[in-house]
Amino acid sequence: MSPFTGSATRTERWRHLRLDLDEGVATVTLARPAKLNALTFGAYADLRDLLAELSRERAVRALVLGGEGRGFCSGGDVDEIIGATLSLDTAELLDFNRMTGQVVRALRECPFPVVAALHGVAAGAGAVLALAADFRIADPTTRFAFLFTRVGLSGGDMGAAYLLPRVVGLGHATRLLMLGEAVHAAEAERIGLLSELTEEGRAGERAAALARRLADGPALAHAQTKALLTAELDMPLAASVELDAATQALLMNGEDYAEFHAAFTAKRPPKWRGR
Repeated sequence: MSPFTGSATRTERWRHLRLDLDEGVATVTLARPAKLNALTFGAYADLRDLLAELSRERAVRALVLGGEGRGFCSGGDVDEIIGATLSLDTAELLDFNRMTGQVVRALRECPFPVVAALHGVAAGAGAVLALAADFRIADPTTRFAFLFTRVGLSGGDMGAAYLLPRVVGLGHATRLLMLGEAVHAAEAERIGLLSELTEEGRAGERAAALARRLADGPALAHAQTKALLTAELDMPLAASVELDAATQALLMNGEDYAEFHAAFTAKRPPKWRGR
């Protein structure tokens, strides 16, 4: 994401979510608890635009994505999205579906790790938002449900058919996307969908601790690792090792690599600068 901007100023208030910044850690909270944080057209657009702004500013080194109240996110709002889309024409529907995909791309392409803090329901689009994060920290109340076929749509929504097989394998992904059945936290951990399963009520705390650890670490190394993980999913080995070599050569010429050596020699912790 380029840091160069035009005339637009930074957004000071987001209407459909809550943003908190703390020394390199951004916490983004979906804040419609009465609707289980169901997404609206505006919520999708805010997520897309917020991630673009944070990526350009380069001040954020890790992000926590969570939901207020009884669950993470119940997916698209039945009245404000599903009902509304019935009156849209094909061009308008294509614009909407492209926007939802832009949110997932922004989560995968932003230059900082994203940690999803999960509890309660993560359904439909909410399940895909969690899937697009780099880490998924969940408590035992969490249940995933990729519900798209249940409403008569393709299970491959918002990049789910691309991302899910790469996380849990084709067999599990086929079952989850085709049948739309709920997957509870214990099974999600078993099939590799979770990064960590916590005690009940502690997912937010553990996600915040992981985000702080990431933010205090070598930010440029994390950003490049994330970029390579995404880019190399579809590369042959020869292209991957060449891209790895070019990336390492650039990082070896950076300040953090020299700082590690200086800190190791002086027997002190490194002071990472993300450069």
